[in-house]
Amino acid sequence: MKEDICEFIEKNKVIAICRGTYGEDLINLVSALKEGGVKLVEVTFDQGDAECLTKTAEAISLLVKEFGEEVRIGAGTVLSIQQVQAAYQAGAEYIISPNTNPEVIKQTKELNLISIPGAFSPSEIISAHEAGADFVKLFPVRALGMGYVKDILGPINHIKLIATAGVTPENLPDYLELGFSGAGISGYLTDKHLIKTGDFNTIKEHAREMMAIVNQAD
Repeated sequence: MKEDICEFIEKNKVIAICRGTYGEDLINLVSALKEGGVKLVEVTFDQGDAECLTKTAEAISLLVKEFGEEVRIGAGTVLSIQQVQAAYQAGAEYIISPNTNPEVIKQTKELNLISIPGAFSPSEIISAHEAGADFVKLFPVRALGMGYVKDILGPINHIKLIATAGVTPENLPDYLELGFSGAGISGYLTDKHLIKTGDFNTIKEHAREMMAIVNQAD
């Protein structure tokens, strides 16, 4: 299963980041994303919410039951072993973090899930890779700038990277051309205002736009 998910991520590339959306709104959001061609969805743990362990696990479980293997569900902002375990029990297939925590990576691998920790510097990227990460999330990629990204990809071209934070239709082609395995995208695909107003058609069109860029890059 693990190899299949890695291939699925590399093929589909766009991971929609769902933060603070639950219940029927979440179902409608992911339905729109799926109709637009986005088949990877990350449900984040809201660390500022005391009930995030339960709420995120329930959201992941809801999506897994609703969409099966049509949309592959992962957990995001995973900071602890407890959160890895909760995500696993809920049916998540990949674990994404903003940081590199060897213990979180170890637990993820022991549960045969895909590990995608976050890193900022060359040292962090390589440390994450050596700890067993399947992909490394370069975060926040927009703050680093394209020049920085190009510079690190010379010596670190053997590690699969996911661009996250500030990825847009304008710069996604650049990241894919540089060889990124994918991108985590929040605002453009999971806009809270569009969700609140029920404008899921616009979300679907945004998803189509992003996936057209992916297909053009293949």
